[in-house]
Amino acid sequence: MSAVAAPVAALIPAPRSSADGDGVSVLPVLFVPAGCQWLSTTAGRVALEGYSWMQAVHWVAGSGLYVPRRHRSHGPRAFGLTTVRVAQELAQLSPCRPGIGYLVRRTGLSERSVEYHLGMLREAGLLAYIVKGTRVRGERAQASEFARVIPVEYDVALGIRTVLRDDTAPAYTRAVCGIAETGRERMAELAKKASRKVRKPRSKASSRTSAKASARGAEQGVVTAVSGEARCTPMQVGTSTGSSAGGTYAPPEDKLASGAAKSPTPKKSTKKAGGPRKLNKVGRRFQLARELIQELDWLRGCSVPRIAWVARGVADAGWTVTDVRGWLHLRGEVTRVRRGSGLLAMLLANAQNVLDTPAKRTEAVDQWRGAQEATRRHRIEQVRARSERYDNDWTCPTSHRIQQEVAAAFAKVRETPNGGRAALSADDEATVIYSETTPATEGVHGLTGEEIAETRNDARQRLMMGDTSPITVAVDTLGRETAEQLYGPALVRRGLQLAHGARSSLMTYGSR
Repeated sequence: MSAVAAPVAALIPAPRSSADGDGVSVLPVLFVPAGCQWLSTTAGRVALEGYSWMQAVHWVAGSGLYVPRRHRSHGPRAFGLTTVRVAQELAQLSPCRPGIGYLVRRTGLSERSVEYHLGMLREAGLLAYIVKGTRVRGERAQASEFARVIPVEYDVALGIRTVLRDDTAPAYTRAVCGIAETGRERMAELAKKASRKVRKPRSKASSRTSAKASARGAEQGVVTAVSGEARCTPMQVGTSTGSSAGGTYAPPEDKLASGAAKSPTPKKSTKKAGGPRKLNKVGRRFQLARELIQELDWLRGCSVPRIAWVARGVADAGWTVTDVRGWLHLRGEVTRVRRGSGLLAMLLANAQNVLDTPAKRTEAVDQWRGAQEATRRHRIEQVRARSERYDNDWTCPTSHRIQQEVAAAFAKVRETPNGGRAALSADDEATVIYSETTPATEGVHGLTGEEIAETRNDARQRLMMGDTSPITVAVDTLGRETAEQLYGPALVRRGLQLAHGARSSLMTYGSR
């Protein structure tokens, strides 16, 4: 025995039974406290790949050195096959940053079981934290990142020699430089285990079911296996030595004539693929809720399930979104809404009992559409009147008093049944003709002091709101001197400054 193998042999007593039935070396204890489960504080070395790390995992599983119940009273009782299955998933990750949800999907275990087995791998010295995950309320959970570590006990038991190639590097970067002769055989056994994949064991019920199915197939003459010489499967891409038509038979003609025998070709389905599906009661409620949210502006942002629950009565009665619009028109329009679902619940209360027939609902819809058409025509008339007033060649006088007189004259013209000026009185006609034909220069000289003060006050108020049209129109039509006589030099100068600044991209003004 060599000098290196002598201390190793002293650490290998009689083999003991384990989960996989192999005799392995036993050391006194294998446990890493919580303070040493970080990469900066670990005593082991980082595994360079998942294969060598899985050898260490199988060694820990077979050694029995780590028993979880020695250190806590809950959780798994032993480091067994389930822990090895979790380690297999970690060995395939690079970087090793698994989420709990990911391991739950891959292994079929519960979240608590996955957390238990990750803690066992850390306490056995096989995992070390690089970054610990966080779970902060209101933020996305961050997964922990681990380093796959090989414990020192594994190197001592197998006689693995390591060396630190760079003195300035951390101790966990040690590299393997040799192995003792007594550990080579054990290393070969661990290599075979690391190359195989541990799968979830079948339950006894499924095993009995598969055995019964095999026995039933043998009784009925069904072939369940194919010999290695005659394979013809897509996976193995082999060729069969015999004819595939040798085991087939033709059905009797009487069965074909009566239609009892099944046709070898499948029949085409008569159902339309992707056709419209008939909605049930709940589906109609949700459909009506979505349409109401799209049609009514004051329902925007409401929850579809809540609106479906509010409108369940009318939806079950067969109402459409048009019927609901007609009923809401009868109840009255709303201008300010704080809670759309609550208002809709109040407006739809007992609606299916009031409009209980399709004829009543049709009449309500007709009234709503008539109101919509009247509103549209009124809007068109307003736009037409506005365009006739501001888009023609006539300029509105700057005096507020004259504007009132002109508006009153136009109102009288519009109110005249025949639509002509013949129905006006002589004084009214003279007033209209004078306001249309009298130039602004005569108006300036004919105004009194109170009228000029009122005109200046009106122009000053418009100027404060950013409207410089009275001053600019007066300057363009009457000239600078006459405009200053009417509005004053300071007001004209200020108005022209604002009008010039409005055309510049460096200045903006308006109401806040």
